[in-house]
Amino acid sequence: MSGPLRLVPGEWDALPALPRPRTGTRVRPSWAEDPIDELAERLVEQIASAVHPYEVAALLESDGLTGDQITGRYDRPDLFTLAEDLYVRVPRHYPQPPPAPDPWRPDTVRCALRGLVFALPGLAYVLGAGLWQGPADVTGLIVSGLAAWAWNQALSHRAHLRLAAGGPSAAARTLGIGASAGAVGAAGIGLLASGPGTGAAFAAGQSCYLAAASVLLVLGKERALLATLVPAAAGGAGAWLQRPSDALAVVLLLSTVVLSACAAGHAVRAALRSGAPPSAGSRTGLLSSLPYGLFGLAAGTLAALAGLADPLSVVVLTLSMGFAEWLLYHFRSLSLAALRAATSLRRFVLLELRALALCLGAYLALLGVGSLAVDTRPGELLALGAVLWTALLLQAFSLAWLPALVPLAAAAAEAGAAAAGLSLDPLQLICRSAAAAVLAVAAARLLTRPTAHR
Repeated sequence: MSGPLRLVPGEWDALPALPRPRTGTRVRPSWAEDPIDELAERLVEQIASAVHPYEVAALLESDGLTGDQITGRYDRPDLFTLAEDLYVRVPRHYPQPPPAPDPWRPDTVRCALRGLVFALPGLAYVLGAGLWQGPADVTGLIVSGLAAWAWNQALSHRAHLRLAAGGPSAAARTLGIGASAGAVGAAGIGLLASGPGTGAAFAAGQSCYLAAASVLLVLGKERALLATLVPAAAGGAGAWLQRPSDALAVVLLLSTVVLSACAAGHAVRAALRSGAPPSAGSRTGLLSSLPYGLFGLAAGTLAALAGLADPLSVVVLTLSMGFAEWLLYHFRSLSLAALRAATSLRRFVLLELRALALCLGAYLALLGVGSLAVDTRPGELLALGAVLWTALLLQAFSLAWLPALVPLAAAAAEAGAAAAGLSLDPLQLICRSAAAAVLAVAAARLLTRPTAHR
């Protein structure tokens, strides 16, 4: 039984033929792992994000894969065949890029500081109320304040243009000349309206402070401005408990005016030393800043008329300005998120309308709570708040004339009625509601265009 087995004639020919290895090629047993799968697993992230096999070929070549490895280890005739095999084996997967930083993320601390510097000057009027001598002084204060608001709004816009084009030094040149001219002009208007006296002096101090505040706010010096308000704010807060003497009130008010002027002058000098003057090509026409001045005039007129009818409503409105600015930034942030998330125009429009309703609704809710807290009329206050916030929103997107002319028309109608001796009770609500509706529709129509968010 130990001898060789006898084979039937022809049986050898029936056996299956064994494959012979090619010269220079190592045969991989059937039970061994496929080295192409190993290669695909090692380079899975890069291969999954490829949009064509040629990208995989370039990846393999940059990985140092040689021709001998391709034909020997991976048993493929050339690089492109191996790349096509890898491209087919690995499913497509295109990872999303990491989220970019949000440039419109609201700075809560900065908005709170700006809200304080918007609200605290109101205490100066509480402190200086005993210095006014009759309606002429009040008229001078109002007229000079309106002139200063209009001028400083236009000046701030122009200074921001110069800041973007030529840096802080260019903005400082504009502010140094424009703020001085505006303070002198507003003080002169106050003198003409009230005549010589304490009213004219108060109007001059008011004009100087408003000019200095505009300089500091444009140059980002909110903390310095807040520090200059300490004397007048402390005196005004103390006046609720015990009214100080006229001499002390004058000292406190002059301290705030002098400190703000010195801080503005220091900020301008520091900015002038920060860089070279801008090129001639960066200059823009004066007409571009005109609508911002008209809006300042309209907003000041509406606020003044609101104060004549209900002074507490102006207090609530002033205290809400910091939150209003925070909401402007938040809306820009929501708009950027909508641009990134929307895959169709319809989806973007819905997200943008939702953002507009959310931000405007939050601001009106704050005004409503404030009106309930001080027991003032909510209708006119909410309508005025909607007008101002929506106009500021449109201005933030460089839409200037519409948010200037609509509030200006409402202010002209109310001022004309007040000059004619008519009652403002129904007219204020009608004019402000109509203006708010026009601006809200304009914002919903214009800001739902993706091109508006460039």
